[in-house]
Amino acid sequence: MKLAEILNGIEPVDQTWIERAQERTAQLVMPTRALGRLHEISERLCGILKTLKPSITRKAVLVMAGDHGIVNEGVSAYPQEVTAAMIQTFLVGGAGINSISRHVNADVWVVDMGIIPELDVTKMKRSDRLLINKIGNGTANFARGPAMSREMAEQSIMAGFQQASVLFQKGIEILGTGDMGIGNTTPSAAIGAVIAGADLDAMVGRGTGVDDKGLVRKQEAIRRGIEVNQPNRNDGLDVLSKVGGFEIGGIAGSILAGAFHNYPVVIDGFISTAGALIANALCPPVTDYLFAGHCSAEPGHRFMLSHLKLEPILNLEMRLGEGTGGALAMSIMEGAVRVFNDVLTFEESGVADKKP
Repeated sequence: MKLAEILNGIEPVDQTWIERAQERTAQLVMPTRALGRLHEISERLCGILKTLKPSITRKAVLVMAGDHGIVNEGVSAYPQEVTAAMIQTFLVGGAGINSISRHVNADVWVVDMGIIPELDVTKMKRSDRLLINKIGNGTANFARGPAMSREMAEQSIMAGFQQASVLFQKGIEILGTGDMGIGNTTPSAAIGAVIAGADLDAMVGRGTGVDDKGLVRKQEAIRRGIEVNQPNRNDGLDVLSKVGGFEIGGIAGSILAGAFHNYPVVIDGFISTAGALIANALCPPVTDYLFAGHCSAEPGHRFMLSHLKLEPILNLEMRLGEGTGGALAMSIMEGAVRVFNDVLTFEESGVADKKP
């Protein structure tokens, strides 16, 4: 499939299913909407899945990995070699996302979208969980010119779409987005500043923990990159190619896959939401299929979520990335589904309903 076909094939969620779900919620044996946002979550899932018997038992997290040329501007507190080392940690199950995914019973898959080194899968443990879709060996330094070509941006989106589509075809019912890439809060902040229109002082945070001088370097690198490249906020491919990252494109593609195949996608934090901004710029109806897992401690995240009109499920001051916040939110979402499916109605329970 071509990207244009995918975008044309995405339709808004059918509100009829949501209305039918709301009718059932109104009959549950409890005061009206007594469980707050849990009802909204379950009703939206009914709309996305087109059923009054929603199931999100089969879960997966796609961790997209990529390296970034902007690191040469001194924007990260950690060396770039950490990206590849963390991929190996994901594969052996020793990272934060592995722990939380075990807790919510979600599979973890890692996609090399464009890290600098070439991984030797023959020497890696659990390499069956590593998917190779390398668009390039890291992006270019977008403070000096475009991060990638427009063609590479489209390739990254299509790779994410294909990997997520395979998981849905294998029976996954809900997908979480994750990321790994030293320096990737910098392109994410650039995307947020361009598309969400937030000031750099509000959008740019400390990422992995840069000091005051590092924060100034980061802000200046983003400001210079936007001035040099002049990305068009109304063209998601243009923004991605000029100031984005390969893994951010992969996240955007996986979001498009959820919307195309009518499955819910839970975005994680700052980097995942940058991918959601790209997907939304390409196809606004995708937000019907999105759940914001949490609000990151990264300051610009709330501006991104506001632009997408998404309310986070959790707010725990998390900032790890990897998909951790989105994965943890899946447990809340599963609880919402259990309430919708398991709680009796007033009629079924024989309990008197409230007076008219």
